[in-house]
Amino acid sequence: MITALDHVQLAAPPGSEAMLRAFYGDILQMAELPRPASLAARGGCWFAADGGRVRLYLGIEDAFRPTTKAHPGLAVDEIDAFAGRLETSGALVVWDTSLPPNRRFYTQDPVGNLLEFVEQQPAQQHAQQPAPTAEKPTGSSREPSYS
Repeated sequence: MITALDHVQLAAPPGSEAMLRAFYGDILQMAELPRPASLAARGGCWFAADGGRVRLYLGIEDAFRPTTKAHPGLAVDEIDAFAGRLETSGALVVWDTSLPPNRRFYTQDPVGNLLEFVEQQPAQQHAQQPAPTAEKPTGSSREPSYS
């Protein structure tokens, strides 16, 4: 029986750890986790949020290609403030209103991986808020694909 999702792993190019730490650690405010000594030589970074219940690992891949369809969906509180923090950092935020009543948007990490952020909302509260719009994130050589 499956009881929980242990972690999500995304790939990143060699030498991108500083950018990943700035984005996931500073902007997304995730805590960096120490990696086991047996894996440290491989490079990459591990991050956690919500007391360690949400874990996202970034592994180094020599033939890296960013994910433009597959992506983690991260639940957040106060989604407008969260989106504002990303936009202030220079990240493009793309709102998607296709699955009400939840509010959600997409962005890309600094190496081009697609990320989705979701805030669950009661149907009544969602109907009172205007639907923000924006362009699709760009920055990778391939156009992101939203589900």
